[in-house]
Amino acid sequence: MGFDLDSETRRQLGHRLIDRIDEYLSGLPSRPVQLPLDQRTFGDLQNQMPEAGQDAAIFLDHITTRLIDEGFHVPSAGYFGLMNCTPAYVAVLAEMLVAALNPQLATLSRSQLASKIERETVRWIGERVGWPGPFDGTFTSGGNEANFSAMALALATHFPGSVEDGVASIGARPVLYTSSEAHHSIDKSAGLLGLGRSALRRIPVDDTARIDLNQLEAQIQQDRAAGHKPFCVAATAGTTNSGAVDDLPGVAAICKRHNLWMHVDGAYGGAAIFADRHRDVVKGIELADSITIDPHKWLAMPFAAGVVLTSHPESLRQAFAVSTPYMPRIPGPEVLDNFKVSTQWSRRMNSLKLWLTLQIHGRQAYEDHIHRQMELARYFADWIAGSERFELAAPQTLPIVNLRIRWPGLTEAERHAIHEAIVLEVTRDGRRWISTTLVNGKSVIRMMVISYLTGHRQIEDLIIALTTAAKNV
Repeated sequence: MGFDLDSETRRQLGHRLIDRIDEYLSGLPSRPVQLPLDQRTFGDLQNQMPEAGQDAAIFLDHITTRLIDEGFHVPSAGYFGLMNCTPAYVAVLAEMLVAALNPQLATLSRSQLASKIERETVRWIGERVGWPGPFDGTFTSGGNEANFSAMALALATHFPGSVEDGVASIGARPVLYTSSEAHHSIDKSAGLLGLGRSALRRIPVDDTARIDLNQLEAQIQQDRAAGHKPFCVAATAGTTNSGAVDDLPGVAAICKRHNLWMHVDGAYGGAAIFADRHRDVVKGIELADSITIDPHKWLAMPFAAGVVLTSHPESLRQAFAVSTPYMPRIPGPEVLDNFKVSTQWSRRMNSLKLWLTLQIHGRQAYEDHIHRQMELARYFADWIAGSERFELAAPQTLPIVNLRIRWPGLTEAERHAIHEAIVLEVTRDGRRWISTTLVNGKSVIRMMVISYLTGHRQIEDLIIALTTAAKNV
């Protein structure tokens, strides 16, 4: 079978797949997250690579059925897990369009409209940040690449010669700072940039799981005294474990005092800029030199979509620009090709899904979406606060709630074992998914409202499941 299918076959395959997707989405409010525990399998597929093709309609229907029947359904309304959302349907359609048209955003000469749409989407996000001056940014594959890009911007700005001559040319060890609760991508970035992961100082957090500003200040002074060269602080707006938002104005003041680049990893919580009612949650984000936001987290976009923005537009070219003779040129004044402001070369159009969703639903849809999830999380946190068996383990800032068993006198190991047993019981039938984690080194049970399909019914179901499990452990 050749790749160039005839029009009728394409239409039949496409219509059938759209119908299956619609059936799937229609069932998400009540669909289990996964199979019951005793039915889950994790074995490898042993099929040999096919030499000859199969009937497209039959096989496409077969694999769709298997993925639905045997899959782990992050989009389910009962998923209270990590920062993986239920994608907006308009965004799903945008992904289909991008896959079909396959625009290449490396250069403007081959992607005039696609690049214009990305630039416009970046501008919309930057305007919501509230920077008073010029800014710029680029879409990425996600928060990991966006945080890496921001660290590269900081390094190139503070040590311009390092881009060509490497970090050895700096003459002393560059060091950077983040909290003990920050995302692991900061560690990866330090390693990949050649600084070494040990150049990253993880600063302890306070009782609210936010970076301890006094200890940050002390560590910077200690590093300077040791002959090191501090250059960046990566604050977090919405930690993965608890949703904590660092004191951004406080971090900004320290960065200004010591002439350090301030990055805000707002991959999750940074999306609060889209909701006027909850903008104060990330107060001070506009003081950052760079920001990461992942639309595939709180903005209901399918994977993958990250954005890095900076209030120093020139730093993008300083860090990433290269020249090559085989890329086409546009006649007239020089324009900035996308590959010159990004770690990527061949670049997928990850912006269309957010741009199209905003065009069709408007920002107000995000205002309502964010507010509703904040209210649901607050309702659940209020139940925890009044529970006889559970207590809040950290302040509820964003739609992430940490709870722990209320029993006194437990060692941390004993508490963790009980939390694991409770989570196992709550998730055993596959209808819902929560997890355990550590916050400031202590075991907690973690739940998160992330699906726009989640409502009070799913919250009440979780409350019943938690109460029953706690009685039986």
